[in-house]
Amino acid sequence: MALRLRLPGWLDLFIVSLLAAILLATVLPVRGTAATVFDHLTTAAVCILFFLHGAKLSPTNALHSFTRWRFQLLVLGFTFVAFPLLGLAMLPLKGSLLTPTLFAGVIFLCILPSTVQSSIAFTSIARGNVGLAVSSASVSNVLGVVITPLLAALLLGSEAKITAGSVVGILLQLLLPFVIGQLLHRRVGPWLAAHKPVINIVDRGSILLVVYTAFSAGVVEGLWRIVAPPTLAAIIGLSIVLLAVVIGLTFAIGRLTRMSREDRVVLLFCGSKKSLASGLPMATLLFPSSTVGMIVLPVMIFHLIQLIVCAVLARVWARRAEVQVLEPSYSG
Repeated sequence: MALRLRLPGWLDLFIVSLLAAILLATVLPVRGTAATVFDHLTTAAVCILFFLHGAKLSPTNALHSFTRWRFQLLVLGFTFVAFPLLGLAMLPLKGSLLTPTLFAGVIFLCILPSTVQSSIAFTSIARGNVGLAVSSASVSNVLGVVITPLLAALLLGSEAKITAGSVVGILLQLLLPFVIGQLLHRRVGPWLAAHKPVINIVDRGSILLVVYTAFSAGVVEGLWRIVAPPTLAAIIGLSIVLLAVVIGLTFAIGRLTRMSREDRVVLLFCGSKKSLASGLPMATLLFPSSTVGMIVLPVMIFHLIQLIVCAVLARVWARRAEVQVLEPSYSG
């Protein structure tokens, strides 16, 4: 039977919406007072998003995830060690194929935490260990609030404006709402479980709002005059190579360590993905507004590619799981 590699409907719509947000920012960028208003709206949307993520996740499940500490360390190792090392391996491209700011964007991409919503969604489609995916993605995002700024200070130096204010801003926008959500889980969690589309709408809506605002600032500063088509093609190519290498490594490690199929699915999706929802607000706090558009461009491109590739992989894993279940077993 032929395998139809078809993207989920929500993913098709989200990718089109992301591209539309970039196009709108290119044609009609927000400026002046309106830009300030959009900045405040973006901050509020991100806070609400991380509050909902905290409220949705059971504190008991969150604590239980640490009992699988070897697996968590493995996911964190891919996210905050393997990725940055691969990014640094691209240093020879700085100044030739990539401008210093775009190279900083590649490094920033490599030090971001894993995604939450899409990692869980793809794990579910692929018939993986959804509970482990929830905990792994959540641990990555919570620790990423601290680890990403530290790695930015270490690897990017003067490119990023790491100050007490920027770190506090990240904690207030991302970590504090998550903690408040955890504290209110018993009251809010059951309602969210019964209204799952709410998180999806806020998740994608906040990302689209941040993308439009960030790219508007970039366009005003001349983003598309600086990024020529060959440079854009180079970023796309590097993103494909980076994702392919990490997916290959997660798959190989899962095999070598003899993980169950369900856990290998989680390692692949949580260990190979980068969070746009966390990355965009961090970028606005860690980098000057004049460079944010260029900094987040590699993150945007990688995010689009990872969504498409992981959607295809999730369908493949799901079909294989169906075949294994339906396949008759013979004895003797």
